[in-house]
Amino acid sequence: MKISKLVLSVSLALGLSAAAQAAEIEVLHWWTSGGEAKSVAELKKMLEAKGHEWKDFAVAGGGGESAMTVLKTRVVSGNPPAAAQIKGPSIQEWGDEGVLANLDVIANAEGWDKLLPVVVADVMKYEGKYVAVPVNVHRVNWMWVNPEVFNKAGATVPTTWKEFFVAADKIKAAGMIPVAHGGQPWQDATMFESVVLGVGGAEFYKQAFVALDPEALNSATMIDALKTFHKIKDYTDVGSPGRDWNLATAMVINGEAGMQFMGDWAKGEFTAAGKVAGKDYICTAAPGTAGDFTFNIDSFVMFDLQDKELQKGQNDLASTILSPAFQEIFNLNKGSIPARLNMPMDKFDDCAKLSAKDFVSTAEADTLLPSMAHGMSTFSSTQGAIFDTVTEFYNSDSITAEEAAAKLVKAVAAAK
Repeated sequence: MKISKLVLSVSLALGLSAAAQAAEIEVLHWWTSGGEAKSVAELKKMLEAKGHEWKDFAVAGGGGESAMTVLKTRVVSGNPPAAAQIKGPSIQEWGDEGVLANLDVIANAEGWDKLLPVVVADVMKYEGKYVAVPVNVHRVNWMWVNPEVFNKAGATVPTTWKEFFVAADKIKAAGMIPVAHGGQPWQDATMFESVVLGVGGAEFYKQAFVALDPEALNSATMIDALKTFHKIKDYTDVGSPGRDWNLATAMVINGEAGMQFMGDWAKGEFTAAGKVAGKDYICTAAPGTAGDFTFNIDSFVMFDLQDKELQKGQNDLASTILSPAFQEIFNLNKGSIPARLNMPMDKFDDCAKLSAKDFVSTAEADTLLPSMAHGMSTFSSTQGAIFDTVTEFYNSDSITAEEAAAKLVKAVAAAK
């Protein structure tokens, strides 16, 4: 995504004069259904209570690809919205274009540096200045477990990869599916990054997926992780290829499968089915990752507008998003946890409480890590190169782990 600065300088000057007359806060997002839509309605209500007019700019599509296409068109034409749902390294890409607003006035006034873990705050900043505000935190390195399946198989919920394969063998021998998985690249990568973290640890994960260190990508540790990852396929079912994630979750809910590796949005499926955490299902960290936390954060950036009323509205919107009231309402609906540290969690379920506890402890231990699979650690081109390599290896019996590791290095280098 590169936009001509010359085009922007001219078109912004023309477009913003028109926007200034409207004095309404236009917000681009893709939260159009379920609990997310309820949360957006609450955010609108809270912002309008501060005297601003909310203009909804909703573009349907769960991953936001359609929304980003529309956004780029709007920015190039010199008519950006006041705020847009953008996350991860994409924030830096927009920052490079010089089109983002500086939120340091409100951030400093409210002490965001103390409210957010450093690793989260850094994602929200461009060149040391706040340009975005976080809405929530999803934990990605979860393993969802059906305890009834484990009881029937006489298996124990694993905490290491060695224990995982012991349990998987018992479940398979009992005639059930050990792992519910949807064979799609992003799901493969979600499972793979948890394997890498569990095998190599937090520092190795950072070297491989944040620093993109060639030595880490083509190391004995990565080869071990690739072998472990490929071995999991033997414990999935023949219907796995192309399956949507929520259908895989349903297999765990219905007792067809024992485990699934998926972020905490899966919890919404259990809740919708009337299941209770700790009783009907267990949420536990993927093997070997109990002391780690891979995160996926939704956030809003503010665009650089000249109108003073719009700027005030942007600051009020940012303040509202990070307020305890909205952080609670939104995350109760979404299945995620608040981005603010030390929020009261008495209204949240046991999985969210564990997630919040681990969020704080891993932030202190420096094992709070950006998810590669969910666009938090790398640019989209690099992420796509990793996806392609990982999925090809997972679905092949002819590519060795050593060859896959070497391919990872080449793919990442070519994507930079």
